[in-house]
Amino acid sequence: MKKENKKQSSEQLSSFGGVGGGFLVVLGGGESGVGTALLGKAKGYNVFVSDKGKIKEKYKQVLIHNAIEWEDEKHSESEILKADIVMKSPGIPDKAPLVKQIRKHKIPVISEIEFASKFTKATIVGITGSNGKTTTATLTQHILKQQLNVGLAGNIGDSFAKQVLEDDFKNYVLEISSFQLDDIIDFKPKIAVITNITPDHLDRYDYQFENYIASKFRIAINQTKDDYLIYDADDKAIANHLKNNPVQSTLLPFSLTKTIENGAYLDQQNIIITIDNNQIIMPTTKLALEGKHNIKNAMAASTVAHLLKIRKQTIRESLENFQGVEHRLEQVLKINKVQYINDSKATNVNATYYALESMDAPTVWIVGGTDKGNNYEELFQFVNEKVKAIICLGVDNEKLMRTFGNMVDNIIETQFMSEAVKIAYKIAEAGDNVLLSPACASFDLFENYEDRGRQFKNAVRNL
Repeated sequence: MKKENKKQSSEQLSSFGGVGGGFLVVLGGGESGVGTALLGKAKGYNVFVSDKGKIKEKYKQVLIHNAIEWEDEKHSESEILKADIVMKSPGIPDKAPLVKQIRKHKIPVISEIEFASKFTKATIVGITGSNGKTTTATLTQHILKQQLNVGLAGNIGDSFAKQVLEDDFKNYVLEISSFQLDDIIDFKPKIAVITNITPDHLDRYDYQFENYIASKFRIAINQTKDDYLIYDADDKAIANHLKNNPVQSTLLPFSLTKTIENGAYLDQQNIIITIDNNQIIMPTTKLALEGKHNIKNAMAASTVAHLLKIRKQTIRESLENFQGVEHRLEQVLKINKVQYINDSKATNVNATYYALESMDAPTVWIVGGTDKGNNYEELFQFVNEKVKAIICLGVDNEKLMRTFGNMVDNIIETQFMSEAVKIAYKIAEAGDNVLLSPACASFDLFENYEDRGRQFKNAVRNL
């Protein structure tokens, strides 16, 4: 958002301080939309929810029960353009004709994160990144909740707005996507985390990686020197952006390769975290989560915990007993000495890179879905070393077949999860892994990555 827009929008948002009283239009009747509608109504707004698709029955019932006006399978433009403020679901792109119309009418468009943050005085930890943000957010909350009153929201679980209304935790850990950050104005987390930045969702950013990087850095745009930015110092995209676009925040980098004075680094098998000369040491040998990427996730989460004065012993114990996230390198079952692993949340190449890197046995790899302009080159080394067969699961597998066809003896395509798992069962031998790590979005064959992961787990259990 350009600076002049920000000024104009902030003026129009001045009613936010307490009870609203304006006309709030919510575009999208999903988790964040319905949460915003409930909070908006409680704060005195006249609320209208509009969804171009079909609103799920459970959300319809909530809207009806709370006497909130709604429509689905259409947008009544004349009604929407009367809004004082519009909360847009993160799934709706800025390029949508209706959003362009709303902006043309100089009506502020904000995200749920922006709206809900106006109604809480909680300490906010905001976590973004291309990969690892769900694991890092869940792990951070897992550590903090041992000593603090803390909610987990954003891109995960119950909506932030709903939690502000019903629970009003003293602290929040928010997993925040670039789409949510695109529509903030004043939102400012006390602690921001950027796990990493690799090309993703470029179709939403005019296929310009720089635009996507800038979007991620919006998490720190309103921070001051009293706030903190924790980030991966090994990530070239982050390091370059920071060099050319300095932020106001106090910087706390983490690294696997460099020695960090203020922040976190790896010294042999220990994570060393130093903040204002106060140091803690965490052995990595007992981490519940495996893989180099999870050492980084642990560094980020532990740095947050250290900042918020969580006891060292509590941090150590929490890192050791954390169970991990569903659909992220989730070990499903071992059948005939073959381990089946659900990594459905790997919706881009970089996430699959981490999955393949962590494989320690010959692997039958299930890949495919809606390609977001993927470049698979960084996977070649692992495919050559570790992958014995590839099962392409998607409507259009032509690019995958062409890219990997000469690398493995066995490459098969299917459009059914049950068939993909049966094929994998036939190919895999004792000691092998069967890995679902799609590197693609799920929308060609599935409702979302959760649906894809659940179908995989069900198919494995039905073998």
